[in-house]
Amino acid sequence: MSPNTTNTTMSTTMTIKEIVETWPETLDVFIANGFENLKDQKMLENVGRFLKLESALINKGYAIDTFVQLLEDKINENDQQVDITLVEKKDEGFDIDVAGLLPCPVRVPLLEAFNTCTNDYQQRSGLKTRSRLEAASFGADWINENIRSLSSAEELPDLFISAGFDTFFDSQGIGKYQQQGDFEAVTPDGVNADFSAVQISDPQQAYSIISVVPAVFMVDLLELGDLPVPRTWEDLLKPIYAKRVALPVGDFDLFNAILLNIHKEFGDDGVKRLGRSMLQSLHPAQMVKTAGRVQEQKPLITIMPYFFTRMAGAIPSVEIVWPQDGAIISPIFLLTKKDSLDKTRELAEFLAGPEVGEILAQKGLFPSLNPQVKNVLPDCFPDAPPWKWLGWDTIYNNDIAELIKQTDALFSAAVNEGQGECNS
Repeated sequence: MSPNTTNTTMSTTMTIKEIVETWPETLDVFIANGFENLKDQKMLENVGRFLKLESALINKGYAIDTFVQLLEDKINENDQQVDITLVEKKDEGFDIDVAGLLPCPVRVPLLEAFNTCTNDYQQRSGLKTRSRLEAASFGADWINENIRSLSSAEELPDLFISAGFDTFFDSQGIGKYQQQGDFEAVTPDGVNADFSAVQISDPQQAYSIISVVPAVFMVDLLELGDLPVPRTWEDLLKPIYAKRVALPVGDFDLFNAILLNIHKEFGDDGVKRLGRSMLQSLHPAQMVKTAGRVQEQKPLITIMPYFFTRMAGAIPSVEIVWPQDGAIISPIFLLTKKDSLDKTRELAEFLAGPEVGEILAQKGLFPSLNPQVKNVLPDCFPDAPPWKWLGWDTIYNNDIAELIKQTDALFSAAVNEGQGECNS
């Protein structure tokens, strides 16, 4: 964070100029999300010094909480001094090691809640906890590289949290320790009723899933013309949508979940057709920004995390579609090392508990599996099959890490073909 941010808290009553001067890194967020005129320093000086953040966002039709979270994520990203050595032998400085990646939109409130929990636990137990919980945008490569350097499970963090499939099922990484029986799931009694239609709890009781990241469609009605609104994942693979779809390729956790589920249901051909449907790769915030605007090349459909519908929902020219065959979900996993559960169980149960679940579900629109949490879901839920879940049979009967590589190669080759049509 910038040196002049000490003891300063962002407020929606601050002017744009005050925010940018206090946190210069936020200018990039404004420019990338519809405030291109702020590139002009004179505009920032003349308009920015009078225009309050709240008024600017209301004028744009943006959800205030969501946009503020984007600004705070940027600030926190700048503030991170990441210790890239994720795994190391315990020393005398701490008794419990917690590591992983948290969803960007809710990282700050999750850290606040978890820090309160660990401080209280230390006072009662005398056990000191070290937490290295970075933003998911930092990426999983640093995790995977460090995990591969381990010589034994003893060097693993005691608790590990992250979304996605690639980090957890690589037989050269964390997957190896799962196969050795080094983890034990810690979950509440029962599963949230919103997940009653799928078998989402691990039958081998190794992995805990505390929440999910759903993928939905945003359809630009201005661009739709005579084309029908796509209602299912299979619809997106049709030739009429070739080069009309934006995909969150940079969001590896969700993108890999999409590839794996499409491959499961439609095979290699389905993955290729999805590649041919792609017009461009966009960050969800960019997807929202382009909606309702005239551009030469513009996606008709964008696939995005459900969280970003809070920003897109205020745009009258778009329709948010919860797929009729279910929203593809990327799980948020919690791994608990079996041999240290005697000292970490309380912390693990907190992460899987209702307080964390409420933050995920209410602030981030990441539906929680905790049965005590009321998830925020669309009115159509659960009239249609609610979720498209990869399934534990698929997970345990395949080399998921290798399957991700294969599907990514198929997808990339199809994108690079540059064809305007695809075979049905």
